[in-house]
Amino acid sequence: MTTQRRYDIDWIRVIAIALLLIYHIAIIFQPWALFIGFIKSDQLLEDLWTPMTMLNVWRIPLLFYVSGMGLYFAMRKRQIKGLIIERSKRILLPFIFGCIAITTLHMFIFQKYYNMPLSYYYGSSHLWFLGHIFIYVLVLSPLFYYLKKHEDSLFRKTLSTFMSYALGPIMVSVFFMLEVGLVKPQLFELYAQTWHGFFIGFVAFFFGFLFVYSGTSFWKTVSKWKWLYIGIACVLYAIRYSGFESISNMYITTLESNCWIFGVFGLGYHYLNKPSALLTYLSQAAYPVYIIHMFVLYAGAYLILPLQIHPFLKFLSISLFTFIGCFLIYEFILKRIKILRPLFGLKWTISKQLNTVSNTVELRKTNS
Repeated sequence: MTTQRRYDIDWIRVIAIALLLIYHIAIIFQPWALFIGFIKSDQLLEDLWTPMTMLNVWRIPLLFYVSGMGLYFAMRKRQIKGLIIERSKRILLPFIFGCIAITTLHMFIFQKYYNMPLSYYYGSSHLWFLGHIFIYVLVLSPLFYYLKKHEDSLFRKTLSTFMSYALGPIMVSVFFMLEVGLVKPQLFELYAQTWHGFFIGFVAFFFGFLFVYSGTSFWKTVSKWKWLYIGIACVLYAIRYSGFESISNMYITTLESNCWIFGVFGLGYHYLNKPSALLTYLSQAAYPVYIIHMFVLYAGAYLILPLQIHPFLKFLSISLFTFIGCFLIYEFILKRIKILRPLFGLKWTISKQLNTVSNTVELRKTNS
């Protein structure tokens, strides 16, 4: 059973959430932003969407994969009852509180920006992701604990062998293709509050667990073949971006999505699987930042969009405002006020966090 902490998975989660912030900021400068509830800039930057169209087919599935992997590690020290309690505190509580108190804040700013009557607007907004994760935990935990108790089974050995081949991880795309065929989404990248988002998340979460459960074979494979996966993804993205609809459809997009993800996992495993004090801090901050980022982003848009400056400077300014604002709120409010910590997915006290940072620094000194 895997016991060593996987720093590369922590790094990938942090990077994925950072990319999520940039993605949401880029939406402000697109002509359709208003139709999905974002404040829209009068000055557009449609060229920004070129890299975003590459990102949007794998950014959310990646987070679901990582969440499934995280559940495997959370199960190491907990039985099923303890796991459900821990996930309820860490996921369900922030989800409920966020829907009631946090998502309403950026809707107030939205209403104020467009001179709409101010009203309370309850909704999950970007926190839909947390609701889905909690459901997956409830549904899949009995199966996962069964697999955990039978780690010497023929299934695990077969899975490990299958994942040792370059085609092994790629074949998982068949299940994503089945999801597309059954759910028939309007757009592959339309995840938020759709059945497509729910079921593609379910598939990614399930296989995220299985990838770690299979042992080291998956990680050695994606590390060895990372550039092959990225190369395939680049070719498929070029075809999709060029508009060859007869070639590039949502079934092929599932393959592109997974190739990007496996390439990222391979790069992470090869280059990022090592501890650092920075990672310890960022991995603690990432979850609260994810919860509050839409409020800070809308506040930045409210203040910066009216300025008479070039739209790209507005994009950079809103980006800086969002990242700096989120970390200031985390560092000086959420992290330090005990009653707020569990509402944003943090532990009640900071003593363990400080010890972890100290231990990480000492480990780096020892390894140097």
